[in-house]
Amino acid sequence: MTRYAFAERLALADLMAEVGPDAPTLCGDWTVRDLLAHLLLRERRPDAAAGILIKRFAGHTARVQRRYAARDFDTLLTELRHPPRWSPAGLGPLDEAVNLAEMFIHLEDIRRAVADWAPRKLGPGLSEALWGQARRRASLVLRRYPVQVRVISPGHGTVTTGRAGTQPLNLTGTPGELLMFLSGRQGHARASLDGPPEQAARLRGARLGV
Repeated sequence: MTRYAFAERLALADLMAEVGPDAPTLCGDWTVRDLLAHLLLRERRPDAAAGILIKRFAGHTARVQRRYAARDFDTLLTELRHPPRWSPAGLGPLDEAVNLAEMFIHLEDIRRAVADWAPRKLGPGLSEALWGQARRRASLVLRRYPVQVRVISPGHGTVTTGRAGTQPLNLTGTPGELLMFLSGRQGHARASLDGPPEQAARLRGARLGV
């Protein structure tokens, strides 16, 4: 089994080393250092990772993340490249399910934080794996959307979600671009959106993600 999640992890670590800890990202005001601290907290501190999704624990999460960010940058990169043995990264299928989207999206969060970025050329295997991630994410984040949305990736497939019986929107792109759009990076994803203009504008500005 090809380990796309681990390959994206190593590419992400290499890019972080290249651009440095103070480079910008698409994650609000986070720098690369902040993003790296987030990734390490997520897989090494399950006690603090809960605050990523649950607001009542957010303060603890923020404190732990600040402590990570204050550590030596090269040491943090080594830890990203070598996840703990007990983490999902050590189990191929689980690593793909849990970490592929995370590593791909955050790699692109750094690449696309500059004006002259261009999409990567992705191999067919990685593209198909990302389509699986985009398909599942579409069903999750758009399941209660007030209009029907058809998410289309030519050569990979189509998933229809949202409110049935309404005039649909067609969201079309490569798997990677769809994944970026569906993770809340609409303004930095090269995906086309066709349908009623008012509804298209609403989806482009919607808060997506999980």
